[in-house]
Amino acid sequence: MRNKYNEQLEQLNNEMVMLGSLCENAIASAAKSLIDGDMALTRQVTELSQQIEQKERDIVSMCLKILLQQQPVATDLRTVSSALKMVTDMKRIGDQSADIAEIVRMAHIAESDNMLNIHDMAVATIKMVTDSIDAFVNQDMETAMTVIRYDDVVDNCFDAVKGKLIELFSKPETDGEYAIDLLMIAKYFERIGDHAVNIAHWVLFSITGKLD
Repeated sequence: MRNKYNEQLEQLNNEMVMLGSLCENAIASAAKSLIDGDMALTRQVTELSQQIEQKERDIVSMCLKILLQQQPVATDLRTVSSALKMVTDMKRIGDQSADIAEIVRMAHIAESDNMLNIHDMAVATIKMVTDSIDAFVNQDMETAMTVIRYDDVVDNCFDAVKGKLIELFSKPETDGEYAIDLLMIAKYFERIGDHAVNIAHWVLFSITGKLD
C-alpha cells in the first residue's frame, strides 16, 4: 500500500513538472509571437492554453484521489493541498499567455523600443515559473524565496514600459490604441509573475505549514 502511495506522490510531482513546462512554453511562445510578429505562434499559444487547462483538471482529479484513498497527513497532506492551489495559478498563467497572443493576433503590433522591456519580462516570468515548480518538487525553501524576491525584476520592467508609454501618449502622433495594447501585454506578463509568486508561497506552505 505504501509503495502505491509513493508512486502516486511521484506521479503528482511528474505531472506538476509537465504542467510547468506547458506554462513555460506558453509564455515563451506568446513573447516570441509578439517580438517576431509570428501569427502561427499565437495559435500555438491557444493550443497550449487548452492543454494547460486539461492538465490542471487531471492534476485536480489526481489530488482528490490521493486525499480520498490515502488520507495523507502532515507533510504529504500539505504537499497535495498545495498542488491543488498551485494548479489554479498555473491555469491562469495559460489563460494570460493566451490573452497576450490574442492581442498580438488582433493588433499587429510593430517592433519598438518597448519590446526589449517586455522581452525581459517574459524571460523573468519563465524563470520564476520554472524555479517555483522546481522548488515544489525538491521542497526547496531557498529557491521558493528567490522566486518571490525575483518579482521585483518583473515589476521594474513593467515600470519601465509604463514610463515609455507615458512618453508616447504625450506625443500627438502616437497611436493610442497601439500604446494601450502594449500596456495590456505588459500587464499580463506582470500578472504571470504574480502567479509565480503565489506558487512559491504555496511551496513554502507545503514545507513549513505556514502561510505568509
